[in-house]
Amino acid sequence: MRTLEEKFLDTGTIRKKSWIAFFFFFLSILGGIIFWIWLNRQPLADGALWPLRSVMNTNENIFTLLINDRHKAASFPLSQASPRVRVNGDAGMGDNFDTASWKLQVIRKPGDTLFISLEEIKALPKTEIIFDFKCIEGWSQLTHWAGVKFSDFVEKYHLEEQSKMSYVGMNTPDKKYYVGIDRKSIMHPQTILCYEMNGSPLPMNQGYPLRLIIPVKYGIKHLKRIGILFFSNTRPPDYWFERGYDYFSGL
Repeated sequence: MRTLEEKFLDTGTIRKKSWIAFFFFFLSILGGIIFWIWLNRQPLADGALWPLRSVMNTNENIFTLLINDRHKAASFPLSQASPRVRVNGDAGMGDNFDTASWKLQVIRKPGDTLFISLEEIKALPKTEIIFDFKCIEGWSQLTHWAGVKFSDFVEKYHLEEQSKMSYVGMNTPDKKYYVGIDRKSIMHPQTILCYEMNGSPLPMNQGYPLRLIIPVKYGIKHLKRIGILFFSNTRPPDYWFERGYDYFSGL
């Protein structure tokens, strides 16, 4: 049996360790508070506090190196696709849109623009995909889409030189919503210019007549109702990037 002295020493050791643990616990809380105060006093950079923007830019550089044609979103059987597809946002979806006059404007270079009808796009090989659409709002849904691979579109309209640029920019016709996509992601084999949802033409609130479906990105990059498409070696403007989100927005 242990002596009374040994029991006292054990109790003292436990008490000492407890005080040390509490000291470092409160020290970590104090450090967190100080860091939070410091962080919120930092200037903004592209819509986000500059330390956060710096981390997001570093993440983008890393993930841009990792993405390739083998990095694919999981696909699912048609039977699992939701019959009622959620809408992720309505920016750029104003009611004053004239569907009859719509043509996709592809800017090859300043002063050189292609005007392409939906019928011309639908004449290209059709690709279907059922994947888990993920929204930054915290929800996801298995959805069924169909359209033309962006890489096939590039080949058809002889945009190979333009597609070597670092980014593609897209705007809605009213220019109220816009995204920038890195080259590797836009040329990914799962990226499509989409004109069908669940086997039918896109509903108006899902981007009729043409939207972007890019399964390696969050929903904020899946621009609805594409009006203008262009290529750039610098980052094109991006709606949610300007509001503090990650430019890359990859999965």
